[in-house]
Amino acid sequence: MTAQIYLKSQRNGCFSFHLERSFSLWSMKKDPDLEAALHRNRRWIVNNQIKNIIMQCPNQVAPVKYLQKKFKNLDLQGKALNWIKKYPCCFEVYLENDEYYCGLTKRMMFLTQEEEDVKDMQEGLYADRLAKLLMMCRDNRLNVVKLNELRRNFGFPDDFLLRIVPKYSKIFRVVNHTGRRSSMEIELTEWNPDLAISAIERKAKKDGREPCFPCSLPQTWVKSLERFEDFNSTPYISPYLGLDGLVEGSKEMDKRTVGLVHELLSLMLWKKASIFKLGHFRREFFFPEKLNVFLLKHPGIFYVSNRYQIYTVLLREAYNGFELIEKDPLVVVKEKFGELMQEGLHEYNRRHYLLNLEKKRNRGMIMPKPEKRRNQRDETSEQDKEGGDLGGIFDPEERKRFYRVLFDDNAP
Repeated sequence: MTAQIYLKSQRNGCFSFHLERSFSLWSMKKDPDLEAALHRNRRWIVNNQIKNIIMQCPNQVAPVKYLQKKFKNLDLQGKALNWIKKYPCCFEVYLENDEYYCGLTKRMMFLTQEEEDVKDMQEGLYADRLAKLLMMCRDNRLNVVKLNELRRNFGFPDDFLLRIVPKYSKIFRVVNHTGRRSSMEIELTEWNPDLAISAIERKAKKDGREPCFPCSLPQTWVKSLERFEDFNSTPYISPYLGLDGLVEGSKEMDKRTVGLVHELLSLMLWKKASIFKLGHFRREFFFPEKLNVFLLKHPGIFYVSNRYQIYTVLLREAYNGFELIEKDPLVVVKEKFGELMQEGLHEYNRRHYLLNLEKKRNRGMIMPKPEKRRNQRDETSEQDKEGGDLGGIFDPEERKRFYRVLFDDNAP
């Protein structure tokens, strides 16, 4: 909650104030594990975008000045050179003609090639994924510019319009009724009933039960669980069905919208998406005007986070703690990239620490540590072993003989 006080007027030396209160709509209780998953992916997303920029440059080498200009688009501040140097296992920086250039390391190039191989092998899967998207939207068409914003969420290659659409010309076609580039659309030309099965329906069929939404809330959330049970008691409505008979704002329409967002997230690699970008598809998918408020009403199914001021919705059931349960082959490759990135960051931090330590020693800021005194018990034991002044006084047999001599008059 925030409160703001405004000075309205001054009459007869007296001030009148206007108090305005506004309540945040982003009030979902934070989940540390899911927040950690979002935080872990943040650096990976940025470095993956830098990698894509470098791959598009001639000879896969980019001037650091050029990367600096792109930093604003990556929501980054500071110097690009400092950021890149933090990941020596991913990026190589060299100086030529008084200008810094950046390329990819051999290990990074190997992972990039592996990623391309996976994309080639999964072209059929991407075609099915694109078809399912078109089957859920109005008129079975999607704007290319809008779809391009979420292409990496679905795992589509950057050139999916040239790689996938022409190869599957019986299923897709590109239409442009106005002639403007921004109005270009992909249209579905063939309906496949085998693809019109949602993740919820597929799981229910496998378990031999009626389709319904799973709940991923702790038992202490009593009121939220009660609202979820009430919502889940009505029949499930597939997002692949038409809107005939559904009224905007009705429970049935809300049920379909929840199923639609659930299915969209299920098709994505990381089972998460920017709410702002999803809102761009309001007309195509009949989303409510305030999609963020709508999603907050279903905390048992979706997790909404405003980390980094980037409002994100995440599918709860897809995660176990901060780990994704089912990983697409492309995700496995991208996680290898994340491990390489972390290795480079650790190497950079270690090198930076040793360099600062050496500087402090040269300045005399760090005094050499005095040698620790030996423990007296250790000294005593060493003397016993070497036959020191104490002789065998601590030997058990020698102690028995000593006490017999002391207290027994007949002892020898």
